[in-house]
Amino acid sequence: MSLLRSAVQRLTFKHLVIALILLILLAITLIWWRTGAAYLRPYSEQAVFFHGETLRLPPELAGPGPIRVVHFWDPACKRCNKEPDAHLRYLIGIYRFAGIEFYSVQRPGSSGELAPFLQGHMKALPAIEGMEALPASPALAIWDKDGELAYAGPYSEGLVCNSSNSFVEPVLDALTSGRKLSLSSNLAVGCYCDWGT
Repeated sequence: MSLLRSAVQRLTFKHLVIALILLILLAITLIWWRTGAAYLRPYSEQAVFFHGETLRLPPELAGPGPIRVVHFWDPACKRCNKEPDAHLRYLIGIYRFAGIEFYSVQRPGSSGELAPFLQGHMKALPAIEGMEALPASPALAIWDKDGELAYAGPYSEGLVCNSSNSFVEPVLDALTSGRKLSLSSNLAVGCYCDWGT
């Protein structure tokens, strides 16, 4: 009887160790998936020079008015849209009472829809004058309350796009507090797809 009892105790201890190892592996996998590491993909680490001096709002949006943010995106650029889409959702949320209007311009000749969580929060524009000069997407341009281009370029630098490495929040914070900016040229390394219109 004691031999059977010790065999059961040893089996139970082995099972406990195996269960603990499996639990640790499950926790590591869950953390890896929840932090976004599971979605990281290789990308070309090339410097992209964004220049937006030629960008012009359509006549019906030009001139004095609210701050206007225009998101340039290509539906075929799935590997690089995920982070900026989430960042854009965050921006729409934190600036919803700041008098900012959000627009989107889809790459000409492409087909696709904005992420579901962005639909209804952005107004689609068919084109922006000068957008053919954009080197890559995703990108954005911001016009101040006077209708002057304040920023043109990427959301951030690097693979992950969020508020900790963003170029956008400082620009929007300055504009909503009444300061003037002119940052229409930027050099950045990140996850971009050729705009090539």
